[in-house]
Amino acid sequence: MTMSILVEATAAELAEAEGAIGPLPGFRHLRSPEAGLVMLRGRVGGAGASFNIGEATVTRCLVVTEAGTEGAAYHLGRDLARAEKAALFEALSRDADWRDKVEAALLAPVRERLAGEREAAAAKTAGTRVEFFTMVRGEDQR
Repeated sequence: MTMSILVEATAAELAEAEGAIGPLPGFRHLRSPEAGLVMLRGRVGGAGASFNIGEATVTRCLVVTEAGTEGAAYHLGRDLARAEKAALFEALSRDADWRDKVEAALLAPVRERLAGEREAAAAKTAGTRVEFFTMVRGEDQR
C-alpha cells in the first residue's frame, strides 16, 4: 500500500517531507538508482490477444537503512534522486520508530492530493454524463 502512494509522490513532496521530518537515518544501496526500459503490453477492448504498445522508462532503487529495514521504489521516468528518496521513505514506513512521522509528513498529504484529483476528475466527467430513458410505445404493448 505504501509503495502505491510513494509512486504518486512528486519530487517536491518527497523533498518537503524530508525537510519536515528532519535528519533521516543513514542507508546504503542494495541496488543503486538506475533507469531502464519496460515493454508496455495491451489488448484491444481489454480482451483478445495482447500486443506490444511500446516502451516506457522506469527508474528503480533498493536501499537498506542502518537499522536493517529494506525499501524499494519504482516509478515512471528517469529521476534517480526521486527513486532513491522514495525507497528510503518506503523503508522508513516499515520501521515502527519512523512510521508515524512518514505517514504525517508524506503519505497523508499525498493521499489527500490524490483524492482531490479524483474528485476533480469525477466532477468534470459528471457534467458530460448522459441518461438514457426508454419509452414504452403502443405497438410494444400486447
